[in-house]
Amino acid sequence: MNKILTIAFTLMLCMVLTLAAGCSQPAAPVATPAPTTVQTTEITVAPTTMATTPASVTPGPTQTLPEIWSIEVQVQSNGEAIDPEITTTLRGGKGMNVVPEIDVQITRSDGVVENDKMVKPLFVGKNIALPGTTSNNDRAEVWAITPNGDRVKIYDAYIPFRSYN
Repeated sequence: MNKILTIAFTLMLCMVLTLAAGCSQPAAPVATPAPTTVQTTEITVAPTTMATTPASVTPGPTQTLPEIWSIEVQVQSNGEAIDPEITTTLRGGKGMNVVPEIDVQITRSDGVVENDKMVKPLFVGKNIALPGTTSNNDRAEVWAITPNGDRVKIYDAYIPFRSYN
């Protein structure tokens, strides 16, 4: 009986000390010193004009990867007028484990060029969705980077907004 009372008294004492420790904080926080202002001067840089070549909207020839590096991609539009997107999906191939990167470029009909890339790990179903337009002349170009570092164009075509098959 004596042990039970000692344990109960010790637990009560610990609870009282715990509650008292939480109430012992200072009432008002210590004020921090006022920040000083630093004079800064803004440097303006004149914009430079670079001559750019307009992106071609006509699909060109493509190349074929060697059979041991071959990959298949599928490019299609989602067909939604509210938020048109062009999705590039990796469909497989022997080169999935050796091709380090797949670059995708969408040249939209309004002249905007969108770029993105798929990097390792590559797997069947990996995809990239880039903004498109509701017209039928958005151009998609896909390049595969070979293990040697060469950039090979494997896909170049117009992507229809909707296809009625």
